[in-house]
Amino acid sequence: MSKDKPLNGRRNGRLALFQQFLKHPSQIGSVISSSRFLESRVVETARVSSAKTIIELGPGTGGTTRAILRVMSQHANLLSVEINPHLHGLVSRIRDDRLIAHLGDANGLKEIISMYGLGAPEAVISGIPFSTMSHGSGYQIIGAISAVLAPGGCFVAYQVSNRVACLCQPILGPGQLEVELVNIPPMRVYRWEKNHT
Repeated sequence: MSKDKPLNGRRNGRLALFQQFLKHPSQIGSVISSSRFLESRVVETARVSSAKTIIELGPGTGGTTRAILRVMSQHANLLSVEINPHLHGLVSRIRDDRLIAHLGDANGLKEIISMYGLGAPEAVISGIPFSTMSHGSGYQIIGAISAVLAPGGCFVAYQVSNRVACLCQPILGPGQLEVELVNIPPMRVYRWEKNHT
């Protein structure tokens, strides 16, 4: 069970996110933390409650991380991969034995999973901003996700733009789209399921 202490409320998390956006704008998807409504939609869309291994890419200040931990099984594992050292430090403060907070790049997903002895994830959730990275980098990350995802597993990405859909199309096919309007800005929530073959 999660035993983390809030970062003196959501305000400190918002301030940290804004500061990191100013320093590294291409690494941050939004200067405003996800709403509880978006967090709930993402967790439901990824079917977190039935997954044994979950990977979160780009946890930011950890709001969605906490939402995942609240819903996931007591016997499941959550591997959270963050490229920004300051934001990784914030997620590392979350006290929950099911959480593995890793500082690194999503391109190395296969090696990261192996490092922690985890099985193929049934769910990969991504908040990383595909719209600000090069086409090549985005395509490489989608390839890494597809390579590690368990058959029948799902990839869920919450994004401002539709660029991730273009990147996923040749690898994972067409995805499903929902829009969460109760978030600033409104956010697209995409879902792809990996074939059982």
